[in-house]
Amino acid sequence: MTTVPVPERRWSDTLRNVLDRPLTSYHIVLGATGLLLALGLMMVLSASSVLSFRVHGNSYTIFNRQLIWVGVGLPMAYIASRMTPRHFRMLAYVALLGSVLLLVLTYIPGLGKSVGGNQNWLSFGGPLRIQPSEFAKLALVMWCADLFARKQALLTQWKHLLIPMVPVCSLVIALIIGQRDLGTSLVLMSVMLGLIWIVGAPTRLFVVMIGLVGAVAGYLAVSAEHRMDRLTSFMNPFADIKGDGYQAAHSFYALSSGGWWGAGIGNSTQKWGNLPEAHTDFIFAVIGEELGLIGSLTVLTLFLAMAYAGMRISLRTDEPFIRYAAAGITIWIMAQTLVNLGAVIGLLPIVGIPLPLLSYGGSALLPTLMAIGMLLSFAKAEPGAQAALRESRKALLPGWLSSWRTPGRIGRENSRER
Repeated sequence: MTTVPVPERRWSDTLRNVLDRPLTSYHIVLGATGLLLALGLMMVLSASSVLSFRVHGNSYTIFNRQLIWVGVGLPMAYIASRMTPRHFRMLAYVALLGSVLLLVLTYIPGLGKSVGGNQNWLSFGGPLRIQPSEFAKLALVMWCADLFARKQALLTQWKHLLIPMVPVCSLVIALIIGQRDLGTSLVLMSVMLGLIWIVGAPTRLFVVMIGLVGAVAGYLAVSAEHRMDRLTSFMNPFADIKGDGYQAAHSFYALSSGGWWGAGIGNSTQKWGNLPEAHTDFIFAVIGEELGLIGSLTVLTLFLAMAYAGMRISLRTDEPFIRYAAAGITIWIMAQTLVNLGAVIGLLPIVGIPLPLLSYGGSALLPTLMAIGMLLSFAKAEPGAQAALRESRKALLPGWLSSWRTPGRIGRENSRER
């Protein structure tokens, strides 16, 4: 009797089967977000401890604030994950109008506060300050997604594709440019271009839009002396290491000293006053120094996984709003990540923008977590996802029911049924 050999299962087939599961996007977004948040808290504590002790007399003050922001943001993300696309569409216009109003308020003396040369903070007295431009990112993505979903049948006409989307986005971007916040402006320009591409703009129109955005960004880069200095020092930061190239040079020192495995958590030398903004915009440099190349590549892998899941959600849905909102959120988070990492490793000029989920700051963290909650909500709308969720819940129920549904209780329920 001859036996038929069973073909070995290749790893590519196993990977394909895993990625084809209904809840793959949901688990990737949830897992990557959780790991990045945990790593962010750990690195904020490490990177800020020296500065926190010097300024506040307590090494944990900045970390405790970040912990509070995470504690506030996670319930908001959970609520967003339980909402439906109809809820988000109802809030889109309110969020956009509210964001524009907050941006305008930053121009009012006494309310608007300048930090690092940018007039992009709004103070409500005491330590309570917010950065409206961060919330404008989420509001603009929601509004654009709702707009394109409403005009789905008309998007083949270029005038319906660009109007009123481009004028409204340009207004928000102009308000942020007036705050001298070039980094956030570049992210919103990327979101605008990305959504125009996602909805299927003709190639010629897309190229024209890229040219216009590039011209505006180039003009902004050379129109201000401090931006021009940053652009010049970006080419060779060591030429003016005590001036405009100081931050970039010390970022390179941090990354280059990390090696494969890093110096270990808490053992960064650059955070002792050499590297400005070590716990905010340049937290990736501290990650590279303390966790090495392996830790840095792990961070990149988590962001790439999130990008894959976001675009997977966008491509696997038949609902236009989910498609555009998921793509917009993914473009926003990835564009901000690229701008931040590009500045830290010297591929882009320094524009002062935080690394999503890792850098210190509640104004950036809260809208990002809300956007993650939206992605989780959209992931549960993928084909077969709801059924898979019900099955996973059923698998957990017997253990709970055995302790909750006592024999007496079951008997009473059966008697009521009879």
